[in-house]
Amino acid sequence: MYNYNKVDERIVKELKSILGDRAVIFEDKEALANYASDESGKHYSHMPDVVVKPENAEQISKLLRLAEKEHIPVTPRGAGSGLAGGSVPIHGGMVVSLERMNRILEIDKSNLVAVVEPGVVTNDLCRKVADEGLYYAGYPMSVELCTIGGNVATNAGGSKVIKYGNTGYHVLGVEAVLPTGEIIQFGGKRRKDSSGYELVKLLVGSEGTLCIFTKIFLNLIPLPGKTVDLLVPFASVEKAIRSVPLVIAESRVLPSAVEFMDRLSVQLGVRYNNTSWPFEREAEAFLILQFEGRTETELEDVYERAGEMLLDNGALDVFVADSRSNSERIWKIRRNSLEAIRAVDPYAPTGDVVVPSSEIPKLIDYIQQISREYKVRIPIVGHVADGNFHPGLMKPEGMKLDQWKDYSEEILDRIAIKAVELGGAASGEHGIGFIKKRILAQAKREEINLMKKLKKTFDPSNIMNPGKLFDFD
Repeated sequence: MYNYNKVDERIVKELKSILGDRAVIFEDKEALANYASDESGKHYSHMPDVVVKPENAEQISKLLRLAEKEHIPVTPRGAGSGLAGGSVPIHGGMVVSLERMNRILEIDKSNLVAVVEPGVVTNDLCRKVADEGLYYAGYPMSVELCTIGGNVATNAGGSKVIKYGNTGYHVLGVEAVLPTGEIIQFGGKRRKDSSGYELVKLLVGSEGTLCIFTKIFLNLIPLPGKTVDLLVPFASVEKAIRSVPLVIAESRVLPSAVEFMDRLSVQLGVRYNNTSWPFEREAEAFLILQFEGRTETELEDVYERAGEMLLDNGALDVFVADSRSNSERIWKIRRNSLEAIRAVDPYAPTGDVVVPSSEIPKLIDYIQQISREYKVRIPIVGHVADGNFHPGLMKPEGMKLDQWKDYSEEILDRIAIKAVELGGAASGEHGIGFIKKRILAQAKREEINLMKKLKKTFDPSNIMNPGKLFDFD
């Protein structure tokens, strides 16, 4: 099923007739290279034959009808901020970049729904709805770069999942173009629908293998009010991890975020951001906690209870961010953790595994064991309250790049397999793409057979993002 046709001048002429000359990139290697990889790294790049930039669902429909007729693979692409190769055109063909479909179509305050195109940058939506006194809680860590369409395609998570859930919790409906060119709306502004199969949830997380999103209906809530951030250093990783469920129970308020950073990731972060953190040399681990409250008094009561409990359970100190600038100084280190690693090692890959919260200590112990066994530095950050961790791998000095690619994949595979053995999954929020499909094949053998049947129903010609999630028979 992977014997695809190449894009030639004849097809390019048809593409230009659909989109116009300026919306088609062909035979410009420098421009095409911008769409050949994502944040998984240059190791995994593959040049497309052509890049197209549609502006609406009707144009995408025509593109997909042409691609199916000519048997050309299609790779949908948002911001290219993924870490699993999901938007890499591994079979060449046509990249459909959604960068021009970047309009916020509606903020419906009566129904508390935002309607957006897939190329809207997540942070732009957050700011826009905040101006209306509303809040979009689907908040990945790469909020300033990632787009809503990519978030939905991978069912992205982030720091707010413990309280608000991942992206899928906030998607009420989508308009999508199927590989046959058919335009269908699934769901909409309603919050209940017990009428048949829940197809919206099927499409969320499908990584561009079943359709291309053209319109997305998102749940909004009132702004949560005031927030406070705590930075908490610990003398050991174990004490930090074990304090999380205790502080949630003791504070009697669910935090909006609980993030973990080990000492190495913090040291890399403060160097990259040219700043400092208290106990950055003494502490082995740090937690960042955020609480929300309606009033300053309510918030103060919450963080004082949480702080006392943290100190009773091994925290070296509890630092309360007393201004917006101090909060930003804390969160900037966490948000830029991957950039900080890659400033030292541009070829550092990162994992994305999730385990039940009770199994986090075993996972961390295993990653540290792997670090010693392979003699590789592995800084670890993660959304500790929901068990989602991101180990980064730093290439040993002197190791050749081609050797490092295989070496690092072996390490990340072992970590992912361990997470699955602990009752978790190979990806918590970044998706499978093609880099992790070996692990998915081992972890979900029975489910993959069903996935393939669904894929064949939606995409009988296998043109939509082929080679992602699994190899299609």
